[in-house]
Amino acid sequence: MTQAAAAGTTGRYLVLLEDDAVAAGTRELADRAGIRTWSTADAGATPVAPAPDLDGMVLHELGVAVVTADHDQVRELARAAAEPGPIALIEPERIVHAIEPAAPAVAEQAAIDETMFTWGLQAVGAPNSTATGKGIRVAVLDTGLDLGHPDLAGRTIVSNSFVQGQEVQDGHGHGTHCVGTSCGPREVADGPGYGVAYEAEIYAGKVLSDQGSGADGGILAGISWAISNGCAVISMSLGAATRPGQPYSRTFERVALRALDRGTLIIAAAGNESSRSAGLVSPVGHPANCPSILAVGALDVKLMLADFSCGTVDNVGAVDVAGPGVDVYSSWPVPLGHRRISGTSMATPHVAGVAALIAQASGARGYELWARLAQTARRVRLPSTDVGAGLVQAP
Repeated sequence: MTQAAAAGTTGRYLVLLEDDAVAAGTRELADRAGIRTWSTADAGATPVAPAPDLDGMVLHELGVAVVTADHDQVRELARAAAEPGPIALIEPERIVHAIEPAAPAVAEQAAIDETMFTWGLQAVGAPNSTATGKGIRVAVLDTGLDLGHPDLAGRTIVSNSFVQGQEVQDGHGHGTHCVGTSCGPREVADGPGYGVAYEAEIYAGKVLSDQGSGADGGILAGISWAISNGCAVISMSLGAATRPGQPYSRTFERVALRALDRGTLIIAAAGNESSRSAGLVSPVGHPANCPSILAVGALDVKLMLADFSCGTVDNVGAVDVAGPGVDVYSSWPVPLGHRRISGTSMATPHVAGVAALIAQASGARGYELWARLAQTARRVRLPSTDVGAGLVQAP
């Protein structure tokens, strides 16, 4: 009998294994706690759920197990984590959501001509860059993608679903919008060009359902898939709200460090729980609050902070850079085709696209790519606690 799930959790657990100790950690799960797992090292595809007769799966690429465990098993794993050995820690698996603003933003686009390009592309300097993202693989982990969208015809697209029982095809819209901003076209039949890295290779991972929700295990499976496929950039416009002082996930932090070591930069939305006009600034959400995940805040067309954008409120999570995130025009599943929405979700793919351009132009990966994003960001008249190094700029 599994333990009852706490609010915001699934009832399953993440078990972090020590570096280079995946095989030993897998044996420890079985020998010490009686937890039987399936490893992604055993097949070419990553499952979204364990087989019916198993208790979980081991994401071999990341050194993380996602398991179902009862009270006694959890207690035994916690003991193992407190002792020298291959098991580093155990923590509850959280429920995550597509990050969307609490209320629609007021459109203020009249001051900028969007005949050719969106205001977001203009703000990050993408139209003036000679970089295109060609040869760079960008993973967008979200609600999937409208694979038949006419704006993406002829593009290199690799896709996979990590949501049990659902195909990659986007039944929500959020993922298609994020893919469009990071990697969509510069020339479209109707409306402005809206894609930052318009020749990048698109890796669309469905880690959130058509209802816009998912779990840590699916996100980690998507990260593992992206790293295995050599993606230089992972864009995640998703997360869970946090409280001031709430610790970041040590599992996601270790995964982010392992990704950086492999040359993959994880970029995530800071969150939309603030209401700055009412004096409320909420902390950066999970998993963007991890120190080794690049957290993105949102700016409006006047390069002022979006009312909903989360900020640095304590010593746990920090905003690292900012991107255009208010009234952003991008792709949407047909028949609508395109839509304007707002959020740090929209700022994040702008940053991911710029990262792809920098990666192509400089050859930078991992830690160096993070550094170049920060060093070349445009300073804005806002506190660094809200925008980090500033507004990212194309090379």
